[in-house]
Amino acid sequence: MSEFKKQAAEKAVEYITNNMVIGLGHGSTSIYALRKIALLIREGTLQNVRGIPCSRQTEAEARELGIPLTSLDETPIIDITIDGADEIDSRLNMIKGGGGALLREKIVAQASKTCIYIADESKCSEFLGEKWAVPVEVLPFGERSSCAFLESLGAHVTIRRKADGTKFLTDQLNLIADCNFGIIHSPKAIAVAMKSRAGIVEHGLFIGIASEIIIAGKDGIRTLKH
Repeated sequence: MSEFKKQAAEKAVEYITNNMVIGLGHGSTSIYALRKIALLIREGTLQNVRGIPCSRQTEAEARELGIPLTSLDETPIIDITIDGADEIDSRLNMIKGGGGALLREKIVAQASKTCIYIADESKCSEFLGEKWAVPVEVLPFGERSSCAFLESLGAHVTIRRKADGTKFLTDQLNLIADCNFGIIHSPKAIAVAMKSRAGIVEHGLFIGIASEIIIAGKDGIRTLKH
């Protein structure tokens, strides 16, 4: 699938033009976009572009590649964001947060004029939840209470852990509760319910955010739009 990820990422980079502020996504698909952007900058094809990374990891990768960076405080409006997705349904809703950066990814997306998401064809489903649990960022304070609330919504909840068994912490030093709802027929209703609870910082349901989704697979590249 790595070749498909690369194809989708490089297609999305074609949307970038000189003088743009670019939201730089997090994860194994977005890294291909970063590498292509860096190449175009080195060649002089892309000029006067600046990136806003969605995670500390992406920031480190962008600096290493030589992509000029800015921040949302300096540049509160982003021209275009290119990011990956973990699962995409037939209505262009997505589950994100497999890498734990969902909060910053959503902040960057909501500050963007255009959001382009990239994926290989394995990420497509008829309904969300067929393949992925929903990552939910929760405060460490009241963790059990937050998990109990998420379970009351019908989820099987697991606190994410690292390979060494310690709890995974986000860039904001919060926890990730991976919530398996099964097939989600009404993602908006679940999203609204989760946002109503203090202690839940953000959830990985990205509803109505994508301007366009680029999918690469064995039959080539296709673009999904509303």
